[in-house]
Amino acid sequence: MELSDVNEARDALIKLARPAGVEAVPLWESLGRVLAEDIFTTLAVPPFDRSPFDGYALRGEDTARASADAPVTLAITEDIPAGRAPAIPVTPGKAAKVSTGAPIPKGANAVVKYEDTSFTSAAVTISAPVKPGSNLVLRGEDAMPGTLAGAKGTPVSAALMGMLAGQGIAEVAVYNRPRVAVLNTGTELLEVGQPRQPAKIYNSNIFTVGGFISGLGAETISAGTVCDELDAIAARISALLAEYDMVITTGGASVGDYDWAVRSAQKLGAEILFRKLPMKPGGSMLAAVKDGRLLLSLSGNPGAAVSALLKLGAPAIRALCGRADAVPEEFELAMESACRRPCSAVRLLRGKLVIAEGRALFRQTENDKNSRLSPLLNCDVIGEVPAGVSIEAGGLIRAWRVFY
Repeated sequence: MELSDVNEARDALIKLARPAGVEAVPLWESLGRVLAEDIFTTLAVPPFDRSPFDGYALRGEDTARASADAPVTLAITEDIPAGRAPAIPVTPGKAAKVSTGAPIPKGANAVVKYEDTSFTSAAVTISAPVKPGSNLVLRGEDAMPGTLAGAKGTPVSAALMGMLAGQGIAEVAVYNRPRVAVLNTGTELLEVGQPRQPAKIYNSNIFTVGGFISGLGAETISAGTVCDELDAIAARISALLAEYDMVITTGGASVGDYDWAVRSAQKLGAEILFRKLPMKPGGSMLAAVKDGRLLLSLSGNPGAAVSALLKLGAPAIRALCGRADAVPEEFELAMESACRRPCSAVRLLRGKLVIAEGRALFRQTENDKNSRLSPLLNCDVIGEVPAGVSIEAGGLIRAWRVFY
């Protein structure tokens, strides 16, 4: 049975989109890759109590009565730079000179800043009490052994790379990047760089659709352009499905004499999941599966193609990458201006999240017509208006961030 609900269609694609495999990569090359396993810490970070700045490690009790009129002078036991282990415990009446990051010697329970003291090479004088426990970076303050550092299905961020490096981890297991082929159909298409011709247009879809796919973490392959001829399109799709994890086509997805997408899928014997959805723009599209590989056919209209890709294709591609958060988190924004054009289908509005007078607002991009690509230039959120609904200025719209 073909699907007709937009979110059900999205979820069906996600369910079918399974990562192709796992590989181990050097930590330095892991940024943006998706973890294929949970990673737990095995070391405390930091591994010892250390000083947050240059100063003197001491016993706070020894300074309890220190004042400007009655300063306390402590004998210096040793100079401890970062990277050197302390050799002498701090006992009553003693202090150790420490550098930023240096280990705290046994017996010390506080650090006083270098600039808050007066000193000689042999002694340091303190003119105010230093509370025990102050100015210390404690062992395990950042992480203790057994802490979940990175969860399976999480993309590796710069912060996570640093956390893993602090554990001495040199390589991580990540999901393989899915290989997604983009095939453009249309006898009217010219490739960029070719001379202009009557009734021809330049192929922009490979750059817009392909660019979004690459931004999602997939390896994007341009499969070129094929003319509007059923056998040629079907043969090309068949060859691509045999080689790549997912195939996305643009053009020929509408209903009519040039509905090449459905006819090609049928010719290949693919299972059609849906062929038209109640969504504008981008509802004229097809999704099918053959031998476990997804085929997604989008409109040749750039604006509609990207809208459908963002709503349905992007979550599926994120799932192919192994991400646990395939579906974007939704939130509500107040409309900056009214949307008074009820539609018989779910309407996708391209917009920008703006802050005005402390409020988060949805600003619909100018000239947001279905056929136009330009409204995506300053778009960072998509708003969804349910079928038959209009929203006044100040009313709430459900929105989600655009995947780049």
